[in-house]
Amino acid sequence: MTEATKRYAVVTGANKGVGLEICKQLAQNGIMVVLTARDEKRGLEALESLKHSGLSDYLVFHQLDVADPKSIASLADFVKKQFGKLDILVNNAAILGATFFIAPGIEVNSRDIWSKATDENYELAKKCIEINYYGAKITVEALIPLLQLSDLPRIVNVSSSVVMLKVESRVPVKSHFRSQALKMVDGKVSLLQGKGEKLKGVLIGVTRN
Repeated sequence: MTEATKRYAVVTGANKGVGLEICKQLAQNGIMVVLTARDEKRGLEALESLKHSGLSDYLVFHQLDVADPKSIASLADFVKKQFGKLDILVNNAAILGATFFIAPGIEVNSRDIWSKATDENYELAKKCIEINYYGAKITVEALIPLLQLSDLPRIVNVSSSVVMLKVESRVPVKSHFRSQALKMVDGKVSLLQGKGEKLKGVLIGVTRN
């Protein structure tokens, strides 16, 4: 693969679970991957676990806290200096925003069950919005200039059934959040128009980490 055809990816929240597996599969396909994690020690341990699979030539670690604009800017600067462009951004970093008290595999299909099975408070909700929404938003904004340099840019937002509004019957609530999310998505994707751009939202479902 020549320097001109090399592809580069950033995966946020990649020290375990889905994020780590995404890094592995991208690297197995010859894509240079920046594995990121908020905790540097855990991130480096995750990197080492993948290097044992013979993928060391396609993986590099960089610390990233998506709730910290300075940390995001540092990552963008690193990618720019090391690779000069970015082809794939996977937004996987997220938190639940609530404390779960329900056994894995049990379907939460009503508001009543959800309220009994979780502990939700202001601080958790605030942190959830800061990381899951604004963290992804600011990360995309910081890396858009590098994605614009790719001939085939990709943004993938990993989601969860936990954020679905299926259990909430108030239609105005659904339409409000849907419209706000679409405004953010449309605004960012428009900056990549004409490059065969794609933005995907991926609902993973229940996994065993």
